[in-house]
Amino acid sequence: MAPQTEAPLILWFRRDLRIADNPMLTWAAQTGRPLIPVFVHEGGLGTAPEWRLGLAVESFAQRLEGLGSRLILRRGDPAKVLAQLAAETGGEVHYARLHAFPDPGVKGEAHPGHLLRGPDSVATKTGGFYKVFTPFWNTLRDMGAPEPMPSHRKLLAPKAWPESEALADWNMGAGMRRGAAVVARHAVVGELAAAKRLRDFLDGGLVDYEAGRDRLDMRATSGLSENLTYGEIGPRTVWHAALHHERGLPFIRELAWREFAHHLMHHTPHLATRHWRDGWERFPWRRDNADAEAWRRGMTGEPVVDAAMRELFVTGTMHNRARMIVASYLTKHLLTDWRVGQAWFEQTLIDWDPASNALNWQWVAGSGPDASPYFRIFNPASQAEKFDPKRAYQDRWLAEGQRKPGPDALAFFDAVPVSWNLAPDQMPPAPLIGLAEGRMRALDAYQRK
Repeated sequence: MAPQTEAPLILWFRRDLRIADNPMLTWAAQTGRPLIPVFVHEGGLGTAPEWRLGLAVESFAQRLEGLGSRLILRRGDPAKVLAQLAAETGGEVHYARLHAFPDPGVKGEAHPGHLLRGPDSVATKTGGFYKVFTPFWNTLRDMGAPEPMPSHRKLLAPKAWPESEALADWNMGAGMRRGAAVVARHAVVGELAAAKRLRDFLDGGLVDYEAGRDRLDMRATSGLSENLTYGEIGPRTVWHAALHHERGLPFIRELAWREFAHHLMHHTPHLATRHWRDGWERFPWRRDNADAEAWRRGMTGEPVVDAAMRELFVTGTMHNRARMIVASYLTKHLLTDWRVGQAWFEQTLIDWDPASNALNWQWVAGSGPDASPYFRIFNPASQAEKFDPKRAYQDRWLAEGQRKPGPDALAFFDAVPVSWNLAPDQMPPAPLIGLAEGRMRALDAYQRK
């Protein structure tokens, strides 16, 4: 092992808050040099992601302490903060590459780890990038993923630690207010909890995944998007664990959709801010409006839409099928710009991911890559009949009209701002627009595009 006289390695952790299957950490530990883990609080996240990131940082700091290390906390521009830390310690900076985020401008060495494969390594036969998911999936499936790296039991510490700020002083959950206590009951935080979540899914949920993943009244999905977002579990760990399950392929395909989103964001960054396809500039989507506010509050009068929006407010997540239903309703029945919905999810999802959020909204709206055809307009009522046949999902999240609402339905009223003036004994809201009328209006707008 190298002597302590060697300069330390500064490991900038971003969305790779784990010990196991962490390429940067594995490489660094093998050098035998002292390690200085650091997290830089940059700000700029939405309310719920900011709060959830704070929980992830707290959990990761505890993991490091158990290995004889610690997490140094600093605030500010990462390029400046890390340059200052390097000057203080004489260390060199290493970090994990995040392809869907802007280049941080940090002087240091970048490592893989957030994705199965880097966006440039999954290429067409002509060397270009994929614009359609199925051929991307076929290529990625044939390539496979590197084996996950082992965990560590001990990390070499420097002789002297640099100063660290206190996580509590950052108050990363300030914007959550009343909602923090409600959403906290549903968050699954940290590397150890993520590993258990994967094990439980492989032991139970994966058996019914292909048939049940769209059922709103079932929990056949993994929930791992929350942990993948903060790097509390590595995608290679998930890939290989599911690969060895006889029914794992459909689930792996969904993991590939996440890769596809980052692939596209890397090659076409405008995916996050403007229409990915040409010819959509004149589409008559409305900007933010009163109907969109009712949608945000779960007060559209369409039961399955409102149930989904309340699930989001109470848990910080939403069932995958429900995300498609509410997105279609906003962009098609309410003819509201997909970016209005994208912005709300950016504020409220604890599994918010910039690439997946942008791709999914544009896919539903029809303006994005490999998009859903314009004439595919989800009917909330028929979707509910098909995927929530006994109204279990709707009854779980909607209090109005029920004699004895359940705890999840009532929790919504504990989480929302008092200024919304909502109460569980109110009458259910009237529909904003008839489903047939909204469909015809949307079809007319799409055909005149």
